[in-house]
This record gives sequence, C-alpha cells and structure tokens, in this order.
Amino acid sequence: MRLIPYFLADAIPFTATREQVVAHYGRPRAAQRNNVGLNELDYGDLIVRFQDNGRLEEITRRAPLLYLGTELLPFARLADHVHRHDPAVFERGGFLVSPRFGLAFDPDCPPWITALAAHCIPTWRAMGQT
Repeated sequence: MRLIPYFLADAIPFTATREQVVAHYGRPRAAQRNNVGLNELDYGDLIVRFQDNGRLEEITRRAPLLYLGTELLPFARLADHVHRHDPAVFERGGFLVSPRFGLAFDPDCPPWITALAAHCIPTWRAMGQT
C-alpha cells in the first residue's frame, strides 16, 4: 500500500465517492453494511468503507509492505515504527491507531492496514472510553 496520510491510499483519494471507487476497481465481490454502521465495498484484498452520507471513512488493504512517504516498511516493522515516530499513537480494541500517519492496524493480524480519513481519529479515540 502507498499511503499519503489523510490524502491518498494507493489510487484512492479520501475525496473519492463510492461511484468513483467502483468505476476504478469494478464491481466489488460484496457490498454490505458492517457492524459499526459503515457501508463496505469488499474486493477481497481491499475494503473501502463509507458513511451513509457517502463520505469515505476507511481504506483497508492487505499490505505486507507499506510505502509511507519515502520509507518502505514491512508490516513486521510497522508497530515499532509507529511507536518511535508518533508520540500520539494509541490502542483501541487491539488496534494501534496513529494520528500522525492516519492509519490503524492490529499487529497480531498481518498484513491488514487501514488508512483513515482525518475525521475518523476522534471516533477511534472515543471508542471504549464510555
């Protein structure tokens, strides 16, 4: 996965609409609503999630390697990299969430990485805080 935090994940800008994603990637294997109320387009190794109003929330990709800026990071080194370079990193539900890099991932579930829209960070931060 190539990630420009909060701007682009691979070929998908965070301004993309559902229609633009389908036009680029074709018909998904499945389209459903997930258990947190987001609408998913499932392409197998790529899952794109939208709010009901059409706003793009998350792009999850099977990514053994992450191109982050000028760095190439194997998934196995991602947790260490995030801890060293993002003092605001936090954990929610088994996921490490990096506000600096705009991503979330479960270090125990390689190699899935979720790129987040900027407006998602407060939601992730609030999870489990009630």
